[in-house]
Order: sequence, then structure tokens, then C-alpha cells
Amino acid sequence: MTQARLRVYILSLFLIATGIAVSTFSAFSLAPLTFQVMGVYWLFSLLYYHLRINSRRGSTSVEYGINYNVSLILFTGPFGLYLFEAVYRLIGYLYKKKTKTDEPGEGVQTFYNVGSFVIQGTAAYYVYQWLIPWFEGNLVAFWVLLFLLVTVTAVVSDLFLLGVFSLLGDIRTRADVAAFLKERSILDMAKTAFSNGLLLLFLEQRNWTAIIGLFVLNYLVSQSYLVKAQSAQDKHERNKYEHMAYTDFLTGLHNRAYMELKMKELEKTKEAIGIVVADIDKFKSINDTYNHSVGDRVIQHFAAALKAKAGTDDILARSGGEEFTMFLRGRSFESCLALVEELRQQIESDAVEAEFQDQTSRIPYTASFGLYFFTEQEEVPIEKGYIYADQLLLESKQLGRNRITVSPGQQHESSLSTS
Repeated sequence: MTQARLRVYILSLFLIATGIAVSTFSAFSLAPLTFQVMGVYWLFSLLYYHLRINSRRGSTSVEYGINYNVSLILFTGPFGLYLFEAVYRLIGYLYKKKTKTDEPGEGVQTFYNVGSFVIQGTAAYYVYQWLIPWFEGNLVAFWVLLFLLVTVTAVVSDLFLLGVFSLLGDIRTRADVAAFLKERSILDMAKTAFSNGLLLLFLEQRNWTAIIGLFVLNYLVSQSYLVKAQSAQDKHERNKYEHMAYTDFLTGLHNRAYMELKMKELEKTKEAIGIVVADIDKFKSINDTYNHSVGDRVIQHFAAALKAKAGTDDILARSGGEEFTMFLRGRSFESCLALVEELRQQIESDAVEAEFQDQTSRIPYTASFGLYFFTEQEEVPIEKGYIYADQLLLESKQLGRNRITVSPGQQHESSLSTS
């Protein structure tokens, strides 16, 4: 039903545009100059075709590209723009079909583009006819008028797109509408107004050298912009995949791969580091008593508690299923021990709220910790220090859980409590 309504909407726009074109045919000039102008516009529009940028909103792909329709319709009238758009969009559609780059519904989108661009261009055309007697002869007023015409086309275009998005359910609230309208760039509108204004002046002067020069200049600038945009996008994609490679998606913390990478970096700093390995006590029984969804909530709760205590220079990672590792930097042994003890007590006194059997349950739990203080004078690699901390965690488990164990010779002042 949604797709049927969308087709009716798009067909209506196309039929309105066709009606406008037919009704204004008598004003269309059949002189060779008209077709020369349209030929140049077709040529450069097709050359610019690969410079289009597609932006996806929900289930809809919106295409942005170089647009010289304002200058063209002011020179040829609505029928001229209709003819231009029909030929240009048909060639684009056939090209996508041949290269197998067309999307589902590409044909319907072609009708939408023709209808939408002709209607918005016609709106600008009649605004121009209405205001030009007051603006003519004043160069500043002329550029103000051009920006006004581009604004008119932008407003009409946005209204049509909002109609499409509303029918598809991609826009539902006023906030969605506001977010969409904010995507419109004033700078891009000014650039469009300037380019169309120059083209219109050059067309009136029959200055073909300037016309072709402007098209070529805009092409080179747009090509450069596209290369930079693609480079920025590639860098963004690389950063995104690197982030994915080093992120634990259940907790949002770093994963073991990231931890191992950072341990190699810490090895070179020769600094004192408190290595803490922490583990949720009797986690299997939590999963068995409740379910794995509740178990995940406990892991997330524990991760959030650790993250809240970690400093900006500290390194925190999920190093196993319910096991986490912290590398506490810039602290003394006593400071590291105090921080871990605060964590232990906080976990012991808190509880996780989770949905279980259609009600919210409070699930208490405890955690055990192993703390190894890696000094500047250590002769063993930091990976060995991590293994020591892991062994100390195992001792905490064997001694009754819910406690902190440190290596022999390192002062242990924490209170011990058994579960």
C-alpha cells in the first residue's frame, strides 16, 4: 500500500510537470541557439554524472549533484527544462541499467526527478518574471534575485522530498523534519546561485568561451572536492573498521586485541603500572539461574563500574568472557589498591536491575581481583606482569572470592570478605 501511494504521488508530480510543459510550449523558441544551449548543458551534465553524491535516508537514496536548472529555465522556459530533464534522466537511467548499477525502483525515481525539477524550476521561473522589472539594471539586486530563485527551488525540492519520506515512513516527527531541513547548506545554495547567475549573463551575451570555461572550472573544482571527500570517507571507513576490530560490542570497552597492542606500547615506557585482573564471581550460576541475557546485563554493569573508576590515561579492556583487565598509570601501589578496594565494595553493595520472567529483578553479585604492581625496575616483560596479576586473581577465587590478592612483598591492606 505504501509503495502504491508513493507511485501515485510521483506520477502526480510528473503529470503536473508534463502539463506545465505542454501549456508553455508556445513560448518555447525553436531557434538553433536554443538547442545549442541545451546541447552544451546536456554535454556537461552527462560529464558531471559521476560527480553525483548519494545520501541514504532510511529506505531512500537521495542524489545530490551539480544543478544548473535555474539558468537553463530562465533562458529556455519551462518546456525547455522539461525536454532537458526528460532526455538527461532517460540517458542516466539507461546508463545505470547497462552498467547494472540501478537500484530497485530506479524507473519510478526517474519520473520523480523529471517532475520535481521541472516544477521547482517553474516556480523559480515565474518568481523571476514577476520580480525582474524591479531588479533589472541593479547588479547587486540581480545576485540577490538569483539567490532568492535558488532558495525557492530548494524549498520546493525539500517539500517534495518530505512527501516521499513521509510516505515511506522515514520521517515521522517534527524533529525528523527539522533534522532533514538542517542538512541544506547555505554555502551550496550560494555557490549554485553564483554559477547560475554567471551562466545566465554569459548566455545573454552569447559568450560561449566564458560558458564553456565556467563549466570546465566547476567540473575541475567538483572533481577535486569529490576526490577529497572520497579520501575523507576512506579514512573514516578505515577508522571505523579499526574501531570495530578493537572494540567489545557488548560493553563498548576495548577488547583483548587492543589490550595486547597497548601492552607492547607500555613495554617501552618503563613506568610503574598497577595491573588489575578482575572477574565476576560465580558468573556461570548467574547464567544458569536466570539466562544469558541477564548475564550480559551483569557484565555490562560490571564494565560500567570499572570504566567509572578508570582515569583518562588508564587502559581498560574486556580480556575474557567475564574477565576485565585494567592498567592503572601514574599511581602508587597504595593508590591502586585503594581504587580496587573501592570497586570491590561498590560491586558488593550494588545490584543489577534486569528483566527476568516479565518483571524487573535485582541481581546482586561480587567480584574478585588480582593486583600486580609493575615497577620501573621490573626485569620481566609487562606481559609477564599481566600473567602474575591473573594468577593473583585465581588465588582470590581459591581463598573464597570477593577479595583482592596482591603479590608477596606488596602490602595488602584491603578488607577480605567471603561470599
